[in-house]
Amino acid sequence: MELITSENILIIGSTLLIAGVLIGKSSYKIGLPLLLIFLLVGMGFGTDGIGIQFSDMHTAQFIGMIALCIILFSGGMGTKLSAIRPVIVPGLVLSTVGVLLTALLTGLFIFWLSGMEWSNIHFAFLPSLLLAATMSSTDSASVFGILGSQKVGLRNNLRPMLELESGSNDPMAYMLTIILIQALTMSGKLAMSTLVIQLILQFGVGGAMGLLMGNITRWLVGAYRRIGSNAARGEDAGQATAMISILIIGSVFFTFAATNALSGNGYLAVYISGIAIGNSVLPNHRGIAKFMDGMTWLAQIVVFLILGLLVNPHEMMDVAAVSLLIGAFMILVGRPLSVFISLLPLRKITFRSKTFISWVGLRGAVPIIFATYPVVAEVDGASQIFNIVFFVTLLSLLIQGTTVIASARMLRLTDDSVSDDDDFGVELADELPTSLHTITLTERHLESGNTLRDMNLPAGSLVMMIRRSGKYIVPNGSRHLHPGDTLLIIKEENVQ
Repeated sequence: MELITSENILIIGSTLLIAGVLIGKSSYKIGLPLLLIFLLVGMGFGTDGIGIQFSDMHTAQFIGMIALCIILFSGGMGTKLSAIRPVIVPGLVLSTVGVLLTALLTGLFIFWLSGMEWSNIHFAFLPSLLLAATMSSTDSASVFGILGSQKVGLRNNLRPMLELESGSNDPMAYMLTIILIQALTMSGKLAMSTLVIQLILQFGVGGAMGLLMGNITRWLVGAYRRIGSNAARGEDAGQATAMISILIIGSVFFTFAATNALSGNGYLAVYISGIAIGNSVLPNHRGIAKFMDGMTWLAQIVVFLILGLLVNPHEMMDVAAVSLLIGAFMILVGRPLSVFISLLPLRKITFRSKTFISWVGLRGAVPIIFATYPVVAEVDGASQIFNIVFFVTLLSLLIQGTTVIASARMLRLTDDSVSDDDDFGVELADELPTSLHTITLTERHLESGNTLRDMNLPAGSLVMMIRRSGKYIVPNGSRHLHPGDTLLIIKEENVQ
């Protein structure tokens, strides 16, 4: 009987997806990142679990590449320039200098550890740096997933700062990984001039292609709307949104491939193009964003499950002791030092904020994806590198991921008054000169009276909906308001 059939693949794949989603739903109650759950589900179905055999690094790397393109683009698309503008300097410093310092400090520790007689790893300096480089990027998506599930906000512009760092530090980590692999495969003969040229090409071409393709994609969306404009008036709105979303996905992959072909950083280009598109006027912006959000979740789930299937837990146990030491160093020394040193000139960022940034530098799927590159390139010790990266990622998610909310509250950085404007599920066309806002009422708001007519709303503002204890109420002037009510307000822009 043939075991590898299309039916069996579908059964196994669907079972993994269903199991991951159901288990992941319950994980938020105990504060576990979804990534950890999907990795564990994949491991449970893998060689040392149920027994599914999967060891194709090339396939895993390809799937990871596709997933990372979607994840980075979606992250860029959800990044609002108005939100990141106040934190663009610290965010970019963390994603560049911070990544370099993390890789250097951790690499030196791994090199020192390799020289110990009791250690079972024996890496030279460059392989030590390579191992550190693969783990130098962070995954703040897990942090926001936990915070969002429990409706916890952050003070001091920490959320946009972490979003910017996590979105822009993956390209830096990728560049370091690729350069070090090239140096190792060339027997360490990588000239400084070659390194500088690669850096310029990676960032210069990547940034330029990101901006160019972002603008081209916006033009293509406009062209789609203009093609057969008379007939398009009768086009179903849902179909138009789906087609535009698919067009954007195609542009994402073209941007990545074309940038790589030009020796640029494809991941950086994808992220920047996402920012350019996300901050432009799009028809049915919410629908496209929801489509991309669904694609992002699917990409994350698939790649996490694949990576979980890929690893053999019994092989990880061979490097468990050194992995534990490396993980502890990164969490307690490497990440904090890199954060505090890189942000030293920026005195406006408080000590508590720097401490929180240091603690929530979670490792995620990206380090594991990057760890497949040395294996595919057949670098000496690549299997050990992969297993160590996987172990450290699990350790980071388990320790840091479960203490995100506790650490934010302990440092008094939570803001429970933060409200999401999307909670009401209302969307306005981008071309309309209006914006939506939400206000959660307190006793202070109701001092002058407890009805809408008593409230002193800004000119050009209108209350569209009231949410009270999970129920939605249509407002009128005589409706009595209570503390804790959330008002959805539409405001006309540029009203004098």
